[in-house]
This record gives sequence, structure tokens and C-alpha cells, in this order.
Amino acid sequence: MSVSRRNFVGGVAAALGYLKVGSEVDLFAQQPRQGGAAAGARMRPAMDEYDAMAHLSSNENCWGPPESVLKAMNQSFKYAMRYGYPGGDVVGELAKLHGVKQDNILLTAGSGEVLDVVGTTFLTNGKKVLGVEPTYSSVYQHATSIKSQAIKMPLMKDYRQSIPAFVKTANDRAAEIGLVYLCNPNNPTGAVVTADEVKQLLDGIPKDMPVLIDEAYHHFVDDPKYATSIPYVIEGRPVIIARTFSKIAALAAMRIGYAVAPAELITKMRPYSMGSVNVAARFGAVAALKDTQGQAEIKKRTIALRKKTTAELEAYGYETIPSETNFFMVSIGREIQPVIQEFAQKKVAVGRPFPPMTKHMRVSIGTEDEMARFVTAFKEIFPQKTRTTAGV
Repeated sequence: MSVSRRNFVGGVAAALGYLKVGSEVDLFAQQPRQGGAAAGARMRPAMDEYDAMAHLSSNENCWGPPESVLKAMNQSFKYAMRYGYPGGDVVGELAKLHGVKQDNILLTAGSGEVLDVVGTTFLTNGKKVLGVEPTYSSVYQHATSIKSQAIKMPLMKDYRQSIPAFVKTANDRAAEIGLVYLCNPNNPTGAVVTADEVKQLLDGIPKDMPVLIDEAYHHFVDDPKYATSIPYVIEGRPVIIARTFSKIAALAAMRIGYAVAPAELITKMRPYSMGSVNVAARFGAVAALKDTQGQAEIKKRTIALRKKTTAELEAYGYETIPSETNFFMVSIGREIQPVIQEFAQKKVAVGRPFPPMTKHMRVSIGTEDEMARFVTAFKEIFPQKTRTTAGV
């Protein structure tokens, strides 16, 4: 079972020349580990080399945890030598936040563990996961690792997920499907599935078919047509919401996430959970839940930089996909894999390939300085397009 959703160590090493980079390696993360001895043997980069990079590959909060969260984690260290330590009541705080009972919460080592646990729980006896491609592929890779498969549907021409296609396939192949996976907003496109579309999906598929909705980027959405799907959990629908503290809360390296689901589904999932969230992550998460003002500021800064950067790329002649997240995709007109290396040579890490969109590049939003470095590198790597060449 994969512990880390983002698992960026291998990618960092690749960017810095420790590994030969192939299509399977993600610079600075977003590539779930494949397991086995090789995964454990990946080298960690030196601190100075790591710090020299502009980290635009893993959709992190580049500004880091606020002082209140750091203080809470520091206070937790007095329990570092203990088993059975106090956990800051993070599960209780999450239950209050979402208006559910503690039995509806499963705390995990990042939301990647949620995705793995759900797969292990529901993809048994040859059952398959239904989703789109591209999306966050950890669920599909885990399915393969447990000898299951994925039914992958293409995105629509506007890069959105087709709910009618979900409904039709879920009904036509119901006997094969153990789980529906919906990443909302979707990674890597940044596009949302609206609240009405989610309802259409849940009302249209078999009533007992579990639906995993990955809301890792929920906090960055501005679109008024979007809404969290947690109310469906309260209704008792077979819906599992995956959330993480790795993004808006800036706790990616601390490894803490959670699932919100009906109690009977949590009961089925819990035996497959590692239960290994550390004390500092627990205390930090509780403090992060209270930092609503700080997170609002992070969202504001992120969106402003996303709009500024995409506007610069558009003006330079390169089309971007409208995003509701802390990343975006830009059409570069050539295969992404060698481009990743070109950016790495300029000490800028950008996102991995997302087949079949291998002529698009995913770019995380970093600091003002990092985004300026990215734009400079982009203009050194790619020629400016005129109105005539932009359509080529």
C-alpha cells in the first residue's frame, strides 16, 4: 500500500540528475510509487540542490504552514517518545467541521492512502474502477497492483469530464464495476464537475455503486456552480470524499489526509488503513483547520499568480486550460518529456506527462519569484507565437 499521495522524493532526485528520467518518473512528485525495492532505494537530493529548484511540479502550497500551525507541531514534540499519545482530537474537529459523526471519518497518511484503501476495499473479485483519463492516476495504478483494472473514458473536447458517459458506462457495465472515481476539481486539467453534474451522476448510476470523489483541490475553487459532495455522505449515499492537508494547508511532507463516508463504508475500509499518522501532523492539522483567514489569503495569492502567469503565456501565444486549482495546463505543441528535462536544467521543476495529453504541461503555482523564473525559462525554451503560428 502506498503511503504517500504525492511521493516526490524519486522525482526530486531525477530532476537533480540522480536518476535517469523516463516517462514513468515525475519530477518533484505527483507520481505514485510503483512499489518494490527500487522504489525504496531512490536517493534523496542534497538540501542545497533541492532548495535551488523552483518547485512547480507537485501542486503544493509554496508559502508553507503559518506560525500557528508550526507552533502547534512544536508543542506536539513532547510526545515524540510515546505510543498512544494524545492526537489533538483531529478526528473530532473534522467531524464538527463537516457536520458528521466521528464514525464517518477515517484519518490517513495523506489522501493517497484514502485512494489506496478504497481500492483495496471495493476492487475485489475482479471488480474494476471507472474513471476518466487523464486524471490523478494513483487509483488506477493501485488497481493494477492488486490485479484489478480500470475502465478509462476520455475527457470531452473542453477537457471536462462527461457525466452522461459516466452514467451510461456505469449502467452498461455495472456487473464489472466496483468503484467510480471522480477527481473534482480534476488533476491535471483543473476543471470542475458542477454540483448539478455530481447529482446527475449519483442519481443516474446504480444506487449501491460506491463513488470516490477526490476533493484535494476543493479549497481553491471559485466557480459558484461547484460544491463539495460531503452532503451526500450525510444523506447516506455510498459516497466517499477524499481530502488532504497537503495542498491549501501546506502539510504535504507531514502526510495527513482523511476520508468522509457513511459509517458502514468506513467500517469496511478501516482494516486496510495503516493508522500511522504521526503526532506532529495531527496537532498541525487541528491548528490548520482554525486558520481560515490564512487559507483565504493563500487562495487569493494563488489565484492572482495563476491568472497573471496564464495571461503572460496567452500573450506569448500559448493556450492554457481554464483552471479552478493551484495549477494549470498549457499547450506546448510538442512532447512534454524532453521539455521537463529542459526546465530541470534551468532549475525549474514542472509536472510529469499525463497521457494522452502529452503535448500539454502542468504547472503548479509557486511563489512570485518561482513564477517569474518559470516564465523566463518558458520564453527561453519556446519561441513566441504570432496569431498565424499560434494555430499551428
